[in-house]
Order: sequence, then structure tokens, then C-alpha cells
Amino acid sequence: MTRGTGRGKAVAAPRSVDVARLAGVSQKTVSRVFNDEQYVSADVRRRVLEAADELGYRRNNAARALASGRTRSIGVVTLGTALYGPASLLMGVERALRDTGYALRVVNTMEGDPAGIAGAVDSLLDQGVDGIVISEPIDERGADGEVSLRVDVPVLVLGAPSPVGAPTVLTAGDGADLMARAATEHLLDLGHTTVHHLAGPQRWYAARDRLEGWRTTLAAHGRDVPPVVEGDWSAASGYTAGRELAADTAVTAVFAANDDMAIGLIRALTEAGRRVPQDVSVVGFDDVPVAAYVTPPLTTVPQPFDAVAQEGLKRLVHTIENPEADPLPASDPPVDLVVRSSTAPPPNRTTPARGRRTAAPSRTDAPSRAAAPPSRPANGGPSTPH
Repeated sequence: MTRGTGRGKAVAAPRSVDVARLAGVSQKTVSRVFNDEQYVSADVRRRVLEAADELGYRRNNAARALASGRTRSIGVVTLGTALYGPASLLMGVERALRDTGYALRVVNTMEGDPAGIAGAVDSLLDQGVDGIVISEPIDERGADGEVSLRVDVPVLVLGAPSPVGAPTVLTAGDGADLMARAATEHLLDLGHTTVHHLAGPQRWYAARDRLEGWRTTLAAHGRDVPPVVEGDWSAASGYTAGRELAADTAVTAVFAANDDMAIGLIRALTEAGRRVPQDVSVVGFDDVPVAAYVTPPLTTVPQPFDAVAQEGLKRLVHTIENPEADPLPASDPPVDLVVRSSTAPPPNRTTPARGRRTAAPSRTDAPSRAAAPPSRPANGGPSTPH
């Protein structure tokens, strides 16, 4: 999904002349300090660096490299993980940039490091990038809800709220709730009374969105909203959740927040004598390559990583090259549901045909929010995914 633009109030970046004025030196001396030239006393160097730090001054390496003031490079801040979603989105960004003529600079962050985004953005700005893509799926924000950085280049944020302030902030990839809605409605359409949810760790924006889409869909249909079981994206946590859900004979349908957890869930259900889909239907999320080859083949919602990256980068490059123009409009691609053999009507109901369905629910008729159900952690609660 790609949508949403925001044009915040621009903050004038400090210049070398401002540093010179505060340090009580000439602009040439400031240049000498930052170029690490000789014949600058230790006291003058200290005063210049302290003034630069106080003002938040950063050399415009782009202007130094090109007369146009642009390096034709775009920086990406991404979580350092091999998980399918973040890794696939990064690959989509790399593919989308190939035809733009811009170079790619990537800085990885680590889960659990609140200063990770700030440090990564700062590193990219020091390299003089013309724009920044933030693909940071975990909520690492501080109490103020925003990373304290002066970002004077356009920013594209993928699948999360913007963690920085910038003159122009574009958003993309924020439609996981609609995809979860399609998965939940598929199970309700088959005749299931309600749908249980195996959620991802709630520090992840995607996990929150998928839970919200599931919950609001059940509420809109007047169905009971069962307690949530929370995993950590791994098949092992899905297996643990499956053992718990298998003990409840009232469970006939489960929507898992990703395919790995769905696969572990099916294994546990099968071992407990709960047949899939005859007794319990399971829907996953992502459409990982193996989803079509497990037993039974998994019904799932594919994510349009390449489409999100391509449209998002197109809009970012347009903003970089046309700073005075309005951002390009965003569009919502259709939501696909790949129906395979892991879903069927509940016992004593007729099984419909399988295949690929396309659902395109609009946000204007999205159901109202319902109260959050209590959470039952699988495996003792969320842990760091691997």
C-alpha cells in the first residue's frame, strides 16, 4: 500500500557563516577546521567544533561534491534482520533504484537500540544523501515520539509513522490492516463463526496493523473477538500457539500474522489430531516462497513489496528533483488473497473452489475500532525474531 503525504514546516539548516559568527572566527577558518587543514590552533579548532555542535551544523557534502548540490544518492535506514518482510522490502528498494540513476547507501539498525535510527540518519546525512528511506518496522521511539534530528532532505517512510521531522515526508506500505481484513473476511465468508488471531510481536507496526484489521473486521460483522495469542514471527512460536489453540475445540479458523507462524501452527494442530482444513482453517500473511509447497498448501495474503518500493521511490525522486512542486499522488494497489488448501468451511459445510482472489476494500467504509482484547503470549511473550 502506498498513500499519504505530509509537508511539514521546513527548518533552515545552519550554515558555515553561522558557525563562524558564533565561534568568533572567519568563514575560511571554519572551512579549514572541517577540512582538517594545518595552521589552526587547538583553541580555535575547539571553538569551531563546539559552535557547530551547538547549532547542529553539518557540512553539505553534496554541495561540495557537485555544483548542483546533489550527490544523486539515496540513503536507506533498515532493520538489520533476515526476516522475510524487511529483507524483501529492502530488495524491492534496491531494484526500484536501479533505473533512477541514484546510488544506494544502506545503514542497518539493531532491534532494541532506541538511538539506532538517529545514528543511522545522521550517518547518511554526513554522506550527503539527497533523500532518505526509513524502513524501520519496530517502534523504538522515545517519550517525545520523535527522533531529535534536523533532516533537511525529503524522507520516505515505509510501513510506519515518521520518526523524524523533515520539510517533506512521504509514506508508503501502510495497508497491512486492509490485507488482514481480506484474510479475516475470507474465513468468515466460508461460514466460520469467528476467527482467532496469532499475532506478531506488538512492538512491530505491521503486527499492530494486522491485529487491528482482524479485530475491526470481526466487530463490523458482529462476531465475538477471541483473546489474542502473540508470537514472535518464528515457526517455533507458531507451534507453541498451535498447541494452545488445538486444546480449544471451539477454534475452527485462525489468521496468523505471518506465514512462518502459520506453518508452525499447522504442525501443532496436526500433531494434536486437528486436521487442516477439515477441522481448523488457517490463513497466513506474506506468501513466502515455501507457502505453496507445505502440507497443506497455505492460503495467504501476499505483500506487494516491489510495488510499494517502486511507487515510493518514484515519488521520493520526484520530490528531490522538483523541490518546489507538490508530491506526486499516491495510490492503493489491490489487496490479493491466494486461496490454497489450508482453508475450507467449518465441519459439515461445502468446500468452495480455490484460487487467487482480489479484494480491494476501501478505507472510507472500514469498520469502526473495537476495544482491544486481552493478550495471551505464546512462548512466554514476544522475543527478538531471528
